[in-house]
Amino acid sequence: MTPEQRFLREAIELAHANVEKGGRPFGAVVVKDGKVIAGGVNEILRTNDPTSHAEMNAIRAASQTLGSPNLAGCTVYASGHPCPMCMAAMRMAGVGAVLYAYSNEDAAPYGLSTAAVYADLAKPFAEQTLKIRHEPVRLESREDLYAGWKKRQGAQ
Repeated sequence: MTPEQRFLREAIELAHANVEKGGRPFGAVVVKDGKVIAGGVNEILRTNDPTSHAEMNAIRAASQTLGSPNLAGCTVYASGHPCPMCMAAMRMAGVGAVLYAYSNEDAAPYGLSTAAVYADLAKPFAEQTLKIRHEPVRLESREDLYAGWKKRQGAQ
């Protein structure tokens, strides 16, 4: 068995354990330097938090373990195809690779595929189901938000 298969099996075991506790069938582990540094399961039903996906929870735990939001050098192993939110979070955190065991095609018959979300996000903003609009509001009484942040970063 390859290390990749071992880590994917660990993510799948987390998913099975979550199902046994009444949760959704998703688990994930974050690996750095060949070692699992964090794991997570889907906790949407337990927490009523729609962002409480296995990958998000594993990323949060890994960031705490490393004491940094930067997960460069880490790989995420997920039981299922990560959704766009989780993929974006992994990119924002600097995760270097993602491997998953079950595809959106595997998940579709059970209502667990995120393929439709990926397809919608691939469309221009004006054609997506979520209404998205830029409205350039500024506070005249305050320093520019981004410029003020940048200035404070230099002062630290």
